[in-house]
Amino acid sequence: MAKFFAAVCAAAFLFADAGIDRAAAAQAALHSVVIDGLRYAPETITVKRGETIVWVNNDPFPHTVTAQGVFDSGEIPAGKVWEYTPRRVGRYAYICTVHPNMKGTLQVE
Repeated sequence: MAKFFAAVCAAAFLFADAGIDRAAAAQAALHSVVIDGLRYAPETITVKRGETIVWVNNDPFPHTVTAQGVFDSGEIPAGKVWEYTPRRVGRYAYICTVHPNMKGTLQVE
């Protein structure tokens, strides 16, 4: 009985510890790009496949995050966010279709 109890406690500890690791990994896998002053900051961001990027629009007017044929946020209103989780490795140039002079690059490893 004591061995059974010890095995159950060890398994519970391992599962609890794994949960903590998953939560830390999930938190670490969130990246952000701030849209402010008609710029994406950072202009180039590198992430791993499956990590999430959040674009935060701090400008007083809408913007988009558009990589033709890959992703398109649609208009992100002032003060709102849009998130994207890439599934394919690659380098993706993107623009704001409302302000085409705004350019950024998403590098997915």
